[in-house]
Amino acid sequence: MGFYEKYIVPRIINVACGTKPISYQRRKVVPQAEGRILEIGIGTGLNLEYYDPSKVEKLIGLDPSEESWRIAGDRAKDLPFDVEFIGLPGEEIPLDANSVDTVLVTFSLCTIPEPEKALEGMRRVLRPGGKMIFCEHGAAPDAGVRKWQDRVNPVWKAVCGGCNLNREIPSIIESSGFKIGKLETMYLPSTPKIAGFNYWGAAEAR
Repeated sequence: MGFYEKYIVPRIINVACGTKPISYQRRKVVPQAEGRILEIGIGTGLNLEYYDPSKVEKLIGLDPSEESWRIAGDRAKDLPFDVEFIGLPGEEIPLDANSVDTVLVTFSLCTIPEPEKALEGMRRVLRPGGKMIFCEHGAAPDAGVRKWQDRVNPVWKAVCGGCNLNREIPSIIESSGFKIGKLETMYLPSTPKIAGFNYWGAAEAR
């Protein structure tokens, strides 16, 4: 990992993923997490303030960027629940099968190099009846927007730490052994359309 990827990209993502429209989406989905929670792509801890402490038994945050977690700083200290950070990518979940109640993944499936492998791991660690809560940007339904997503994606991916604009998020989730029970979509306001089509909802292992 070079200097740009290690030190610059985490700061770019911290700002880009902390905008008001994205924060509003986090506020919708994060409080649904409960019990023993695994957050994939915890990054700089942008979700931490939105957890409902009365529902959280323990939070395990997985992310390959230890620099991102260092940036979390004050967000991570003085929380009223236990937080454990694991510096590994989403494809490498070092937890026992059937060991978590909730998996939370927000604005991370766009970046994980092998999202299907990561989702298979999420399914493995979920307890029976557990849920995977997600909020992601991805492929837009409008042909004109999608054309520009495809055009811009190679440059966007290089600049933004591997983030992809055009992944078919629901298809990836369902092809990895999950059944989506609830799905909502919209273009986020005040966000460029190529990066602003949002999917969010919850899924269970098949």
